[in-house]
Amino acid sequence: MGEGGGQILRYSLALSALTLRPVRIYNIRAKRDNPGLRPQHLTAVNALKEATNAIVRGAEVGSMELYFEPRERRGGFMRLDIGTAGSISLVMQAMIPVLLFSEREARVQITGGTDVEWSPPIDYMKHVFAYNMRLLGVEVRIDVLKRGHYPRGGGLVEFTVKKTASVLKPVKLVEHGGVVAVRGVSHAVRLPKHVAERQASSAASVVMSRLGIKPAIDLEFYEPGKDHHLGPGSGIVLYAETRSGTRLGADSLGARGKPAERVGTEAAEALVEEVSTGMCFDRHMGDMLVPYLVLAGGQSEVGVSSITLHTLTAIEVAKIFFPETEIRVEGGLNKPGIIRVKGVSYQP
Repeated sequence: MGEGGGQILRYSLALSALTLRPVRIYNIRAKRDNPGLRPQHLTAVNALKEATNAIVRGAEVGSMELYFEPRERRGGFMRLDIGTAGSISLVMQAMIPVLLFSEREARVQITGGTDVEWSPPIDYMKHVFAYNMRLLGVEVRIDVLKRGHYPRGGGLVEFTVKKTASVLKPVKLVEHGGVVAVRGVSHAVRLPKHVAERQASSAASVVMSRLGIKPAIDLEFYEPGKDHHLGPGSGIVLYAETRSGTRLGADSLGARGKPAERVGTEAAEALVEEVSTGMCFDRHMGDMLVPYLVLAGGQSEVGVSSITLHTLTAIEVAKIFFPETEIRVEGGLNKPGIIRVKGVSYQP
């Protein structure tokens, strides 16, 4: 099914926690050179164990089978430490579905990585994911208290999930109808201010020349004596606000030896590519939306810039937990497409 490893694990655990149905996941990353669970996967397991008071077996590095039996939807205040620079965003993705339907409003503090490879940056989660989720009636507030980069991490994020009072709303948004504004955040910690400035200016020049819009990019940097971060790091997140009321995002992460100008240009070119498809949602939003569209009441229809393997995997996992849902995908792999979902009107 779809992609091995982390994503199947996260989505399966997220929907197990939400529905309070036990799940057994086996052959975890069986074809990889280092098979079984990795430390970053255990983070989601432990987070959801905390959120659901679950019985868990096989939760150790190298384990190829995991049993997870959730017992309650707790909500309330939780404090989690991923350790090092594991992705805070991926843990949030796994936790939000169950927290939406918990007994009380949830407030979670997570220590770990805010801007790390193979994961949506925290500014994307805040300005794109959380913003778009309001269309379904999902209210998530994200406060970035401190950034954490590879390898040391140490980032701190607090997020609150408002308990939903009703069935989630379906969404019918296919084509965005044009871009009305481009905004962004360019950050540099434990690095000179000019790194953030150069990322932003190179991104702005690409957006201006390709989209004819002057972007508003906020700069985040710290004076040397007042920089409380554990290690250096930089990155930029850009997002387009569209006539349809959605946001599409793109990002790029700084790295040792990678010029700041390249970081900015990469993000801007990626955003132009997302926007040019004419669809309402970007490729990352596509797979993140799937579980919520399944939970919603009624018929949803969303346009995504690219039907990714991640999106198809999210659909397959959702069908296992909600066989009564109907999901149709129009469009080829890695091409723009439309996802049509008949939701199950989920209520616990």
